[in-house]
Amino acid sequence: MIAKKKLKIAVAGKGGVGKTTIAGTLARLFARDGYNVIAVDADPAMNLKFALGIKENPTPVSELKDLIFERTGAYTGAGIYKLNPKVDDIIEGYGAKGPDGVTLLVMGTIEKGGSGCSCPENAFLRSLLRHILFKKDMVIMDMEAGIEHLGRGTAKGVDLMLTVVEPGMRSVETVGRIKKLGEDIGINNITAVMNKVTDSEMVKKVEIKLAEMNIPLLEIIPYEQSLIKADMEGKAPLDIGGKPEAVEHIKRIKEKIVLFLSSSPPLLYL
Repeated sequence: MIAKKKLKIAVAGKGGVGKTTIAGTLARLFARDGYNVIAVDADPAMNLKFALGIKENPTPVSELKDLIFERTGAYTGAGIYKLNPKVDDIIEGYGAKGPDGVTLLVMGTIEKGGSGCSCPENAFLRSLLRHILFKKDMVIMDMEAGIEHLGRGTAKGVDLMLTVVEPGMRSVETVGRIKKLGEDIGINNITAVMNKVTDSEMVKKVEIKLAEMNIPLLEIIPYEQSLIKADMEGKAPLDIGGKPEAVEHIKRIKEKIVLFLSSSPPLLYL
């Protein structure tokens, strides 16, 4: 039996591939295994709540303008602010508890000013992510394709970049860009799962392309109408009843992630 360890996972992919559904379902499955899970919604769409079974988002951290300026010591026009503001109370104060005990924290989006810089806000979010990644035991982040919230300092705390791809070359190209972005900031463990699969011929093409990019494929998840319906109705996959086949595949992803990160060096193929 593999010992439980700290796990920090960033989930990324092109819009519409199902990464939020996978991230939220993984968060709850890990929580059911006894992990104290922090689910971080770092995608501007801010839809992770649906996959977790939470009705309303907590206040996005980026909207806490007064708190951010107070904690960073920023002064309008002066360009002076703290790079490491106090953030250790943000999860408790602004997170939302959901089913299975998962805590949701929403990062939100940053609107740039006329100068093109929102430095205090960025410094605050980066500091918060560093705190979460280095101090918490289990973190799953739902990222956008640009993984903009991550920098070299925060990326050091990420154990695995899990990319989600659907059978199509545009989706694969996005994963290739995500891999480059991740490697540029120091994320070396990058894997993929293929979602919404209906065409075995296209699967082979995607598998070949991923292999060429040296991205291990952990799992292939079939297209499932019940999950599409759940997404349209704003329901979590784990709350729709029955035993959706796609959920069973996500359970296998969970086990393979633990196995992948428990091997030294990480296994290339599972």
